[in-house]
Amino acid sequence: MGQGPAGLPGALSLPGALPAGPPLLLDAGHTVPPAGDALSHARSLDCWEVREHNSSEWCHFIRSNPDCRLDGGFLDYLDGVFCVFPPRLLPLAVTLYALWLLYLFIILGVTAEKFFCPNLSAISTNLKLSHNVAGVTFLAFGNGAPDVFSAVVAFSDPRTAGLAIGAIFGAGVFVTTVVAGGIALVKPFTAASRPFLRDIIFYMVAVFLTFVVLYLGRIRLGEALGYLGLYVFYVLTVVLCTWIHRRQRGDGLASPGAWEPEMPTDVEEPEPSSTNSGDYGEEYRPLLPSRESSLRILASALSPLDYRKWRRKPWYWRLFKAFRVPVELVLLLTVPVVDPDKDDLNWKRPLNCLHILTSPLLCVLTLKSGAYGLYQIQGIFPVWALVTLVASALALIIFITTSNEEPPKYHCVFAFLGFLASAMWINAAATELVNILRTLGIIFQLSNTVLGLTLLAWGNSIGDTFSDLTMARQGYPRMAFSACFGGIIFNILVGVGLGCLLQMTSSQPLVKLEPDSPLVWVLAGALGLSLVFSLVTVPAQCFQLGQPYGVCLIASYLLFLCVALLTEFRVIHFSTP
Repeated sequence: MGQGPAGLPGALSLPGALPAGPPLLLDAGHTVPPAGDALSHARSLDCWEVREHNSSEWCHFIRSNPDCRLDGGFLDYLDGVFCVFPPRLLPLAVTLYALWLLYLFIILGVTAEKFFCPNLSAISTNLKLSHNVAGVTFLAFGNGAPDVFSAVVAFSDPRTAGLAIGAIFGAGVFVTTVVAGGIALVKPFTAASRPFLRDIIFYMVAVFLTFVVLYLGRIRLGEALGYLGLYVFYVLTVVLCTWIHRRQRGDGLASPGAWEPEMPTDVEEPEPSSTNSGDYGEEYRPLLPSRESSLRILASALSPLDYRKWRRKPWYWRLFKAFRVPVELVLLLTVPVVDPDKDDLNWKRPLNCLHILTSPLLCVLTLKSGAYGLYQIQGIFPVWALVTLVASALALIIFITTSNEEPPKYHCVFAFLGFLASAMWINAAATELVNILRTLGIIFQLSNTVLGLTLLAWGNSIGDTFSDLTMARQGYPRMAFSACFGGIIFNILVGVGLGCLLQMTSSQPLVKLEPDSPLVWVLAGALGLSLVFSLVTVPAQCFQLGQPYGVCLIASYLLFLCVALLTEFRVIHFSTP
């Protein structure tokens, strides 16, 4: 297994490890060998070539070729599929990898929905941020966490940068066509004019900036900071527009609910908010105002199932829940959640004291794939043991000085701890996700870009798709439609800006992005055309969107997907700029 840095921690440590010299090359289309390997080998072998060799040579090729090393992560998927499984069982290995890929998407979704977003909401509440500011900062980060972490992890390795480009553009095309079109099909509605125009113009600027960066083949420090600066300008614009609109109305319009992570902008015509019922709400609510023992509280808090809800739900919900239960149980053990909407702020003394031990352990054992946690101080005492001793003492002090009935004054600190722990879970899952996608690309000889615009983009967007369509069916199509454009602005600006910024150093303030595949241009063109189509047709319909608009959007996505796949398999040939 590769020992190089990966994930967000790896990305943070990578620049310091890079020698001064030529700019870092991030291939936005195919898997390419690192520059160091190209210099040290007369003919650097692309890892794709493994399938061109005899099956008896696969394992030796994988283990001897530097381009086949997977940086970061806990599992070496290439070694597993080409060395552990015999060649005749390759279909079985691919099937198992595909199932594990689906489970990684479940881990990302559950962590972001049930743990990352609630803690970010609690942090914004403690910081006394307005709902609009919280919506376009903390809560947008919560919803876009899988996309942003996947992009940062992919940008941290030159061989997987195409995954980031494909996923960011691919998710943009998918959300602005399939999801937006699905909303119009499910429930025709009148879109909010000013928020829609503002969001789509900002997104078009972000897409154009990315197109220019890809055309020039490099991104400098100023351009990376420009991405982040553009997002800050977008946040200020949202806040200013909301303030001006309220002044014009002059009727004390209430802010959107804090639970609306991707739609803090729809203020023209307020819609009543609905409450999302969590899986753990009823377990945390005592039936009788009686004192419970710490053991009983711990057992109740660690139960990921609501048995009354379980009996009411259909079989397919139960089946999906059964797959989620192991993930939720592990997350409950390692990630604290603070809920400002509950009287007790979700304070569970025995479980929260246990979190004092498990959350720091999780962080040190997942940081840089466990390299820091297993490091031995003076070659004798491992870091994880020191963390265990200190955390155990702190947990014992908190348990003794607090009660089961009332949360301590410093309970808000657990929200920051939960935010950090859930971020580490998302980062670890994103690292495994990127590695397994690269492995599947090598097995099937597919470019990183096509994997990013399909599997990675679909996986990261599936949660938003279901939530937006459900919101539309419940009678809030405007809110769901605005979420389509508001959320992906964060993903592209922060994903590209932060992902490339973390690869730069003071001596090397430049990252090269060279798309070797024409598929990148097909992807950028499709996203630009879908935005122009919506920008022209939505105002032309007086913002009244119905089924014809939805059918056109979904048909355009299917056409784009066909062109992209035909381009990938070289049926259609384009000349690159």
